Amino acid sequence: MSILAVHPGAYYHIESLEGARYAGYFDCLVRPEDLAGVPLEDHDVVLIPCRTPADRMAPHRAWLAAFLERGGTIVATGESESQLFLPGITFTPQPTNFWWWLTPGADLGVRIASPGHGLFTRLAQRDITWHLHGWFDPPDGVEVLAVNGEGRPILYVDDITSSGRMVVTSLDPFYHHGSHFMPATTRFLDGFLPWVREELDIG
Repeated sequence: MSILAVHPGAYYHIESLEGARYAGYFDCLVRPEDLAGVPLEDHDVVLIPCRTPADRMAPHRAWLAAFLERGGTIVATGESESQLFLPGITFTPQPTNFWWWLTPGADLGVRIASPGHGLFTRLAQRDITWHLHGWFDPPDGVEVLAVNGEGRPILYVDDITSSGRMVVTSLDPFYHHGSHFMPATTRFLDGFLPWVREELDIG
């Protein structure tokens, strides 16, 4: 069982992927440019952290598709334009209100859509609520885990598009945790990464 994390090398990637808090969740760190040299069978999960430049991932579309077709899992987090290098993703960006919580009584509108899902034994609604960057129009049959205020998916699991599985979100926890900005993102990763490992172990 092995999780490969793509490591683009920005300061927030270094803190999130190499820092003591989460480094133990990743069995291998690989620059985007080196991804195609990794044998498909070496890893079970590929994690693509927030703000991974799409132009560094797009040359590896075929490798990623082959990884999925052999039953692998890809976890893709926000602000990476995953629709440019992963199959079946349709994304609509939205303006981001970075300071919404300064308004008394404000509600960003994020809601858990599948409260019975195993992820939410580890995460509460406040742990998935910080900013919104956009939403998805996923294929029919995927499991939507969280939505924005209009009920549009912002986190879902897709085992429809390929023989593998994709966990796709517009949330950007690695960026904010690595920037030491937004405590909710650290809480999110505290629950999310153990869940990814648990899913790997049983999957």
